[in-house]
Amino acid sequence: MAGSSVKKLEKGTGRTRIWNHLALLMWMGGIHVNFFVAGLILTNLRSTWAITLLAVWIALVFIPARSDGPVGQIVAKFICKYAPKYFPITVVFEDEGHLNSDGCYVIAAEPHSVLPVGIIVLTPQSGFLPLTKIRALASTAVFWTPIIRHIWTWLGLVPVSRRHFSKLLEEGYSCILVPGGVQECLYMEPDREVVYLKNRFGFVKVAIQAGAAVVPCFCFGQTNTYRWWKPSGKWYNQMSRKLGFTPLVFWGRFGGPVPFQKPMYFVVGKPIDVTKNPSPTNEEIAVLHGQYIRAVEELFEKHKAAAGFKDTSLYVY
Repeated sequence: MAGSSVKKLEKGTGRTRIWNHLALLMWMGGIHVNFFVAGLILTNLRSTWAITLLAVWIALVFIPARSDGPVGQIVAKFICKYAPKYFPITVVFEDEGHLNSDGCYVIAAEPHSVLPVGIIVLTPQSGFLPLTKIRALASTAVFWTPIIRHIWTWLGLVPVSRRHFSKLLEEGYSCILVPGGVQECLYMEPDREVVYLKNRFGFVKVAIQAGAAVVPCFCFGQTNTYRWWKPSGKWYNQMSRKLGFTPLVFWGRFGGPVPFQKPMYFVVGKPIDVTKNPSPTNEEIAVLHGQYIRAVEELFEKHKAAAGFKDTSLYVY
């Protein structure tokens, strides 16, 4: 492939393996810690220490989190240095030369899976993307969750909203997002890949308004990093849509928060050029939306054999 480049990370050995696991635990462990603390508080509500713990946990929601603080930078660099090597993750650029270091892009990565752990290679601290200003968008619920809100803010994440999205693009930041979002979890099934894109037009409209090229990405193997269980039925789908996320039970190694050690293959496609228009028509949005979906499908078919998924199909909802 002309202009393509591959960056492989090797698994850690010896002491490095300990750092790999510690980095993953710091990054993902907050989810399970919150469930553990919530259970501890609920089962001991009459105890003074439980009430104190509840007060501390609520306070953590309001303690400011800054991405540029010295402690945050140290933690973020540690996670980004060691976490990707745990799996490990191979990063493939279809044409890295098309990414201008000072450019402004909408980096639209799929799939979401249980958690989009593969986007760790897109963070500014990882240094894989040749871009100087990057932010990632995540569910607003993350930023109301103790511990997680600080860790993920340090990694450069901000709440996903049209206001944040547009403002960051205006300021020259490239924005990373997963267009399908947590809605994709409704359609997940073992041994297949799913993306929820047919009704996701918002990110395309914002990209046109800002004149930001859209970069399609696909992460192979991410779906295998966690196992999960979820209910089925119409009531579950309706509840998930009302909540804005999909409640499910998931686990990694030894039933804990550390993902299974499955290799990932992260492909960064060529940017789809966009003509800036502050008031795009529905037809313009639909055209770019269609181009993006086709680009994701082409990335999947083109790279699935090299990624080790030649017998896997992609389902677009």
